[in-house]
Amino acid sequence: MLTSLSIIFRHPPVRVSALAIFLFGFSGAATSPYMSLIGIRELGLSDHAYSVLIFVAALVNVSASITAGILVDRLGHYRRPMIATSLFGVAGFAMVYAFPAVPVFVLAMLVFIPVFGSVNSLIFANIRAVSAGMAARDLIAVNSVVRAVLSLSWVLVPGLVGALLVGAPSMLPSFLFASLACGGCFLIFAFMLPRGAKGEGRAPPRHAAFLASLGEIASGKVLPRVLAIALISSMLHVNGVVLPLVVTGKARGTTVDVGTIVGIVAFLEIVFILFWGWVERRTSARFAITASACVYAVYLVFLGLADAPRDVYVLTLVAGLGAAGIISVPITYLQDLIAERAGLGSSLIAVNVFLSGGLSSLAFALGTAISDYAGTAILGAFVGLCGIVLLRLLDRSGTAALREADDEGT
Repeated sequence: MLTSLSIIFRHPPVRVSALAIFLFGFSGAATSPYMSLIGIRELGLSDHAYSVLIFVAALVNVSASITAGILVDRLGHYRRPMIATSLFGVAGFAMVYAFPAVPVFVLAMLVFIPVFGSVNSLIFANIRAVSAGMAARDLIAVNSVVRAVLSLSWVLVPGLVGALLVGAPSMLPSFLFASLACGGCFLIFAFMLPRGAKGEGRAPPRHAAFLASLGEIASGKVLPRVLAIALISSMLHVNGVVLPLVVTGKARGTTVDVGTIVGIVAFLEIVFILFWGWVERRTSARFAITASACVYAVYLVFLGLADAPRDVYVLTLVAGLGAAGIISVPITYLQDLIAERAGLGSSLIAVNVFLSGGLSSLAFALGTAISDYAGTAILGAFVGLCGIVLLRLLDRSGTAALREADDEGT
């Protein structure tokens, strides 16, 4: 852990990126828990309209992230695109707070906030670029620490915002807090991110045309592996939906239990993210992903079997251990799929989030159609195991192909 932190402190651009990712996480953690309350209860959107809105917003986000990744690869620098996207966040959150109406909310959710969401992949792309020449184990450590900082924001901010707004007639001030956090990102990118850092001013790589870049994502080397990671990551989304339902249903708990359990797991993730970075440096990304996914699949199975709140509390240690690996290790793995294109490779992070969210929706729909919420949790574990098998088959076939090529060469 100390080694990972020392790497961060020795590299100013990485240290600045870590601060920016905290503020990025702040904006999401301040608003996401209350987004549906504001959209449906305060502004009057129907459940169906809100579900369509968040789906289209996710589609815009992944499109914006891919486009931004291609753009920064062509430009050869990251600072100005990061400044521009942070301003989208400032405007998007502020306009909802200042003008709380359905048309404004829809515009912010479909344009401004999803475009700001591409800052996440841009920050990791920038880290990848400024870390050029860094040893692979050090890059893994950097990504682990930065991802832990993002998790830290989700541990601290929801409770802080909830405490500040307790008893308030509206949760709209949370959007003001988010806008201020986006403004902090803008100031960091504009004044603290070093100009001319590694990765800035480089000649754009060959074959960086937009359609060619999309072709790289859709290639047989990249897309099946992204799908495998998405199947694994979908377990997190399934848990996010079924955990409150199982705890307050079959386990006979309360909403207070739900909040406490989520907070405990989020805290444990910070510690275990650094642990999985240590494991990855000493083994491989595939091993760390597979191991953490197996742990999380076990957690989901036992969540489905839980019949008392204490059972779920006991499972928080297992949940934190498994979730930490799933949310952190795939970052480097996905970037390495298109290693020579920091922007495009990092945009795969957003692609994974989008695909895993869609797969989890299908799993939830199927699970609730054939079983109850507990059965859906177990089905989510099965989907994750399918991702593990697919990942191992793909990497095994890739290794075999490389061996055959080496044999032919000799």
